[in-house]
Amino acid sequence: MAGGLLGAVLGPYLATRTRELSSAPFVGAYLALAVVAVVAMGVLATMRFTTPVARSHALDSGRPLGQIMRTPAFIVAAGSGALSYGVMNLLMAATPLAMQQCGMPFSDAAFVLQWHVIGMFAPGFFTGHLIKRFGALPIMGVGVLLFLVCIAVSLSGVDLHHFALALFTLGVGWNFLFTGSTALSLLAYRTEERDRAQGAINFFMFAVMAVSSLTSGALVTTQGWALLNVGSGAPILLVGAGLAWLATQSRRSARSGARR
Repeated sequence: MAGGLLGAVLGPYLATRTRELSSAPFVGAYLALAVVAVVAMGVLATMRFTTPVARSHALDSGRPLGQIMRTPAFIVAAGSGALSYGVMNLLMAATPLAMQQCGMPFSDAAFVLQWHVIGMFAPGFFTGHLIKRFGALPIMGVGVLLFLVCIAVSLSGVDLHHFALALFTLGVGWNFLFTGSTALSLLAYRTEERDRAQGAINFFMFAVMAVSSLTSGALVTTQGWALLNVGSGAPILLVGAGLAWLATQSRRSARSGARR
């Protein structure tokens, strides 16, 4: 989390300072990114990890993946994590293009993305405590509301403060939804099932991210910033409906258990 905050400050600053080092735009930024990657490789090379504990045969047992994926907790956790990540990535990637279309300089886009990444990682220092106190579903519900606030702010105007507030709110909403879905997923599988369950969740999440990355530029340039935000509301409302459905299922299960 601390690294994410450090990257939020240094990343946009580095891109702004290096993007015009050559005659071709952004070549300098990519070269600076390569230097950062080499430095990261050097840091990783100095790290020493403990020898992993030998796996027991019990870890390879458990329910089939298909059965795990049919549980309500898994459906909502995987769907919320994938859709929140996809919508966040869609709007984040489209924002610099939308700001460029509005005639804003690259430094403004870097400033907006800086606060977006701060919004993504800064709440991580206390989101876990909030989930322990209030539960995963309420915190995820707040995340849904923050996504909708982001969309509302984006539709209210295209000045710098609109983009900055919308992207910061988007980052915080993603943190609440993604962290909550991660906590919720722990209820969907047993210890011996975690590898296959987490593998499936990660597959769904990164597949949706890949699609949103590929389509964000095309959508904002052909459909426009406003329509992109309106369309982003549909998957977020679907996440909200999933949370309400799971909450209803949980209450019914609790009442059935009490009657027994």
